[in-house]
Amino acid sequence: MQKRKLGRTGLEVSPIAIGGAAFAYVHRTQGWDPMTDDGRKVVHATLNAALDRGINYIDTSPVYGNGYSETLIGEVMKTRRKDCVLASKVWYELDHKGVIDSVHESLKRFQTDHIDIMQIHGRMYTAAEVEHILKGGPLDALLELREAGKIGHIGITAEEPWTVIPFLAHEAIEVYQVAYNFIYQGAARHFLIEAAKVNAGVVSMRTMTSGILQREASHLAPEWQAARDLYEVSLKFVHADSRVHSGIVGMRWPEEVEQNVRLLEGWQPPVDFATMPRLTIEVYKTDDAM
Repeated sequence: MQKRKLGRTGLEVSPIAIGGAAFAYVHRTQGWDPMTDDGRKVVHATLNAALDRGINYIDTSPVYGNGYSETLIGEVMKTRRKDCVLASKVWYELDHKGVIDSVHESLKRFQTDHIDIMQIHGRMYTAAEVEHILKGGPLDALLELREAGKIGHIGITAEEPWTVIPFLAHEAIEVYQVAYNFIYQGAARHFLIEAAKVNAGVVSMRTMTSGILQREASHLAPEWQAARDLYEVSLKFVHADSRVHSGIVGMRWPEEVEQNVRLLEGWQPPVDFATMPRLTIEVYKTDDAM
């Protein structure tokens, strides 16, 4: 797959990232149980299939299954570490020591001596939480770990993108993982504009809308899915925005890897959604200029 530069990190990443959350949770209606021996083997096969097909960005967290996702990924890292950009997280409420300990535990589970991107893991941030992260220990701990060569780059995650805008002023925080998808486009009105100004690395979470678009459309307009695969629409939406460098997708089976790779292979976005109007008056002006 054609790689993209992840903002100012200099890292080359695939436009699809494989998300590790799915490796920690059972979904029996779909026949998915990564806790079994057979399920564990499927996870290994999925990760190897992704790496073989050029998906080189793997993102997870110790929160997923209390370290289980990291452990499964680590079993593949024993032989494939050089093939990927590995990203994980530390919980935002931890203090300085807690962050140091968490990263060392992740290193053990991954069976590696370094993690390429270590992200502060949160949902949305109050002013007090921003202050804690910047001055209460987490950022200082990550800077120490970076200096020691244990991590390569520092990032942060947020469900609500506007709450990470204050962090853009801090050069040390280079990668931002935010919720941005076909039905949740708020980041386009503020965060993505500001992130582009400082050449921040941007990764989308909820890339496929966590299945919400597909589920709701099945009730309101079931014919949509028959006319056009809504998962394909969701994937291509994120990749049509030049400000997003990679989109995280939960893939459980090797065939899902193959399906997603094929959707983007050779595909060129018909428009850059970074240039699309987001307000009524902007739509009018764009239409009238044509």
